[in-house]
Amino acid sequence: MTLVQTRGAAPPVRRNVPGRIRVISGITVAALALLFAALAVGSSSARDGLRVIGRDAGPQVVATAGLYLALSDMDAQVANMLVMGDQYTRQRAEALDQYERRRTEANQALLKAFELSGDNPAERRTVESVLDGLGRYERLAGQALLLDERSAHPPGPPPREVVQTYRSATDLMRLELLPQAYNLTLETGTIVRSTYDEKALMVPLVRGAVLVAGLIALGCLIWLQVFLARRFRRVFGPALLVATVTTAVSLFFGVNVLGQDEEALRTAKSAGFDSVLTLARARAISNSMQGDESRYLLDQERADTYEHTYLDKSLSVIYFDAGNLDAYHEKVAERSDDFLGLLGPELVGMEGEDVMAAYRDFQAADMTFRRLALDGRANDAVAARLGPVTSAFHSFDQAMVQLADRHQSVFTAAIDTGESALNNLWRLLPYAIGAIGLLVIAGVWPRLKEYR
Repeated sequence: MTLVQTRGAAPPVRRNVPGRIRVISGITVAALALLFAALAVGSSSARDGLRVIGRDAGPQVVATAGLYLALSDMDAQVANMLVMGDQYTRQRAEALDQYERRRTEANQALLKAFELSGDNPAERRTVESVLDGLGRYERLAGQALLLDERSAHPPGPPPREVVQTYRSATDLMRLELLPQAYNLTLETGTIVRSTYDEKALMVPLVRGAVLVAGLIALGCLIWLQVFLARRFRRVFGPALLVATVTTAVSLFFGVNVLGQDEEALRTAKSAGFDSVLTLARARAISNSMQGDESRYLLDQERADTYEHTYLDKSLSVIYFDAGNLDAYHEKVAERSDDFLGLLGPELVGMEGEDVMAAYRDFQAADMTFRRLALDGRANDAVAARLGPVTSAFHSFDQAMVQLADRHQSVFTAAIDTGESALNNLWRLLPYAIGAIGLLVIAGVWPRLKEYR
């Protein structure tokens, strides 16, 4: 028996065409949604990394690193005032002003450290411990300065009572406060390191996901156009062609922006933040070194200890293979570039030459100063400590500041570049999403209307 087709019913193949168009269009829209969702996730992750490293935790960690410098300089200024005796009135007033400035800086750095600690009880306890210890230090330092003024001694070592009081203060600073300050910087620095490690892994993965999602979306758009062209025996529709081109441009722009942000994060962390933080630590340790010079004059019983401490700190800043301070002075004077230490990686190339030259001058001034002290010429040693040695140290410190400023410029430029690229992406992305959506509808809707 022959089956007769019902009059008015559409052929099966023709009846299935709208359904296939809807399925292919739905897959295409889903692929486009996946592409833009991946772009949103990737850009959000990159922006979060740039914000934490460049605007929030990064600058605050560097500021927290200034706590060690402020504390060590407070102790150095007290030692300077004690060896001045009843002379050097102007220098004593300047040292006292510097002491007050450093105390303010220390309090500000502690406030930033407390803000960074968040809900971490260990870090908060460390901040509170430093605050408590700083109060005890100030009381002891104030007592030593008061006793020193009353003694009216000539330049050089003060009376034993003054030395003993200062010992209690400097032991508190060197054995408790400075190690806590250094650990506090290391602890707060983990915020930046963990954020960078996370984003350094996340952003490339999402960038790859964006590329895959974009290729799938382009494939789906081409599939939809080919299907419509074959089914309706027409050339490719202009709306879908424009949608395809817009999607390709969005894919290229998005992948490029995420690549820029990945590079910006790497540059900001490695060539910016790490170097700035390293130089901040080197400045703090170097400042403590020049404080040891005054303590070397101040406390005759501990002179050898302060000399060894000075050497240890010198080796940590710029390392040469030297067993004693005389040998170290010789190694520095040889102008060898075969050095390691905290500043080692930062002094490679032309940028580090000024820092190394200033460091040589500082160590040469220290050598002359110690010879005067060993010859028993206390007044001349104090004059050298407050004159050529201090001048050479300030030149060295300023050279480190200038190098840190250059790295800070790299850091700021990298953060600005990354954020600017993201801002441009988010200005264009909503328009691209809306335009592609309208173009897909404009390309598909007329074909579906033909089946009504």
